[in-house]
Amino acid sequence: MTDHGVMDHGVMDHGGHFAGFSGVLLPVLALLVYLHLARRTRRRNPVLGWSRWRTASFAAGLVLSAAALLPPVASVAHADFRGHMLQHMLIGMYAPLALVLGAPVTLLLRTLPVGGARRLSAVVHSRPGRLLTHPATALLLSTGSLVVLYFTPLYDAVTARPAGHWLLHAHFLLSGCLFAHVIAGPDPAPARPGVRARLVYLGCAIAVHAIVAQLMYGGFWVDVHAPVAEVQGGAEIMYYGGDIAELLLAAALVSTWRPERRSRPVAGRTVRA
Repeated sequence: MTDHGVMDHGVMDHGGHFAGFSGVLLPVLALLVYLHLARRTRRRNPVLGWSRWRTASFAAGLVLSAAALLPPVASVAHADFRGHMLQHMLIGMYAPLALVLGAPVTLLLRTLPVGGARRLSAVVHSRPGRLLTHPATALLLSTGSLVVLYFTPLYDAVTARPAGHWLLHAHFLLSGCLFAHVIAGPDPAPARPGVRARLVYLGCAIAVHAIVAQLMYGGFWVDVHAPVAEVQGGAEIMYYGGDIAELLLAAALVSTWRPERRSRPVAGRTVRA
């Protein structure tokens, strides 16, 4: 860990205006599309409708994403590793959970034409789709990638260019959405195991986050060119902020728990318990 006070200021000079514009425009467009689809769903089936809680959750996820990409968080993130870690928490853990609880895939399946809905369902149930949405794959992409990012020269190489920042944001958001979807998402996931198995995978993610944060705080094998105080502050944000996000994800998972329905004989016949 070494001091590098000027590494990212050039990034802000070249990409600051684009970052601010896209940080507002993309979430607003996504929200408008979601609201349009939700309105179409209510019109098609007024009885079934669409949950306002899901709409509010998706909107909250977009707000968190925009907050991470706009000043003051984005400005600090380009000059201070602690700001980067706060951005990572918002984009990679908090926003994905809120977005996933909005059930965007289910909303698409309800509003697309029959042919389009069938094609989307076929993609979800395809072999690549099942592989991508397997908990092991989601865990490797979301949590396992932190080891590669912070314990190799990759972090400094990626953040040295504006395009690298956006690739990193996209990875955090997409991998975070994938893990939240596999663990506690309401959208269909054919490869999703039972609740107990998902709790195990979530426990693994919690353990890896804690280990990475502790190694980073102690300066063991971490390869981030930033002042020691910044790296330690970033490690604390990862440790405590990650705990809160994972507790929220666990709460969302437990809320999906349903008691198993088992058959048992009563008076010579079989009934459902």
